[in-house]
Amino acid sequence: MIARLTAFFALIALPVFADVPVKEVTSPGGLKAWLVEAHEIPFVALELRFKGGATLDPPGKEGAVSLMTGLLEEGTGDLDSQGFAAARDDLAASYSFRPSREMVSVSARFLSENQDKAVDLLRRALTEPSFPEEAVERVRMQILSNLTAEERDPGAVAAKLFNEITFEGHAYARPADGTQDSVKALTVADLQAVHKAALARDNVIIAATGDITEEALGLLLDRLLSGLPEKGGALPGPAEVKLNGQVVTEEFPGPQAVVLFGHEGIKNTDPDFFPAFIASEILGGGRFGTRLMTEVREKRGLTYGIGAGFSSLDQAELLTGQVQTANGTVKETIDVIRAEWDRLPDITEEELEATKRYLTGSYPLRWDGNANIARALVGLQLQGWPIDYPSKRNSYIEAVTLDQVQAAAKAHFRAKDLSFIVVGRPEGLEQQ
Repeated sequence: MIARLTAFFALIALPVFADVPVKEVTSPGGLKAWLVEAHEIPFVALELRFKGGATLDPPGKEGAVSLMTGLLEEGTGDLDSQGFAAARDDLAASYSFRPSREMVSVSARFLSENQDKAVDLLRRALTEPSFPEEAVERVRMQILSNLTAEERDPGAVAAKLFNEITFEGHAYARPADGTQDSVKALTVADLQAVHKAALARDNVIIAATGDITEEALGLLLDRLLSGLPEKGGALPGPAEVKLNGQVVTEEFPGPQAVVLFGHEGIKNTDPDFFPAFIASEILGGGRFGTRLMTEVREKRGLTYGIGAGFSSLDQAELLTGQVQTANGTVKETIDVIRAEWDRLPDITEEELEATKRYLTGSYPLRWDGNANIARALVGLQLQGWPIDYPSKRNSYIEAVTLDQVQAAAKAHFRAKDLSFIVVGRPEGLEQQ
């Protein structure tokens, strides 16, 4: 039944997003959320993001938030994992709990007629996890198995090394899922401690879409989260991005190498952000016709795909990319990437206009259903955008001039700072 409901709701789209009013809701208890009301169908999508995530793991206890999050639907009160699953299925509700480096994500989908019971079950999972021994060991073994698999995955090895180098000395450098030793040593007391630190009212971002009013959402949120601590663990401070032109290689068996590359990015509050964003799409949007795809794949056949762009963390800004190529062509690939970084300021009017059309035309496609809209709204809050951003975003893109995008490309795409992390057996490449 849940699968049928999920498929059905995925087909339900709201009107063109610019025409949909986003409301800011403040609950009686002071919780804030963004809401798009849609009463056409009796369904609600709710998204919560608790900021902090794995950065709140105590030193030496890496993986604690990941393990804790994996246990939220494995037992609460008198319900074990099977009892919780049965109660959820009886309500035709859907819950998802996902840990990451910077947050714990919670997604809920439920029918309006079952709203009270569905919210109560979710409240119990969030505020009263029981961490039963059998479930702790089962989820622990799943994480350990995943860690073992990642040791054989060059992409995962490259990502881990990239974070260690980029954020040396900061919480971002530590493995979000922990290590074999740290995960094996975690106790129930450790899980209870990070539960209080990671799930708190002061670090939650909320969005909802569907058949619910402002008043009802405010009451729902207070009921859902009233059992959580008012204040969570302290979030990490700013991270220094330590990418300054180095080339680092790590040997890994296989015919191909994974290459991650990048340098420090810019904040979305920077006056150059939209011109620089357009420049990044021209350079490495990951689709056919972008410069890196044209030069690295289409002209030279060095890879099946390559992309690059800006990414934002709470405490750092990055401009990064990734490519996979044969060990014998790593050096050539890196040389081409550097050359494209250097010549990016030579953007043409034709490139600018084509990229504007793509960016403005594809944007509405992101808002194709209640669940996607709720996810997008919570993401915009995390990035610090104002509530009217969805309706104004395309006008910001349209306003960018050729002079602006050329100047931003020259100022913010610095080939001398471009660093490369290579995992494989690259030929003719010297480590710097």
